[in-house]
Amino acid sequence: MIYSINPSNPQERLLNKVVDIVKQGGIIAYPTDTQYGLGCDISQKKSIEKIYKIKQRSLKTPFSIICADLTHISEYAIISNAAYRTLKRLLPGPFTFVLPGTRLVPQIMLTKRHEVGLRVPNHPIAIALVKILGRPLINTSAKLDLMEAAPAQPEDIEKAFKGTVDAVIDGGPVPGVPSTLVSLIDDEPIILRQGLGVF
Repeated sequence: MIYSINPSNPQERLLNKVVDIVKQGGIIAYPTDTQYGLGCDISQKKSIEKIYKIKQRSLKTPFSIICADLTHISEYAIISNAAYRTLKRLLPGPFTFVLPGTRLVPQIMLTKRHEVGLRVPNHPIAIALVKILGRPLINTSAKLDLMEAAPAQPEDIEKAFKGTVDAVIDGGPVPGVPSTLVSLIDDEPIILRQGLGVF
């Protein structure tokens, strides 16, 4: 089902409906400031595993998570003073930052080095969903690895993931470019993937 939600002023009634789906273990497609993403509740292990299957992705390559703000990030990552300054300067925005994960991050979402990728996208719908849920959402692009590009429109996403995604949010157009992936391990910023964000 497609839910049309105003990206500038998201309707709380519709957001609550989508969050109820997420709380029940559902998988959703939703807009961010970079591209449409697939996600679920970080506490729902079976749903996370389902997204791995949908994406045909190895469990050795964890997804990132979306947090509401810097305070929220600090619950799921160990942040040094230097890393905090970088995060404060660039978030919310089109970046994914790799940091040491805390015990709140499920094992399935951590790398072998116990690192986690975190985002605070500059998009009202994504942030509102996380705030209402009270926990991070899993974040991965709404495309299959075998597809050349992510489906452009919510209708395309619904067709591509029919039977596997429980709700698709139509939040209008997004750039369709990945976030810039930056490692902040050891306080040495390293760009792992250049995307939409300019570091």
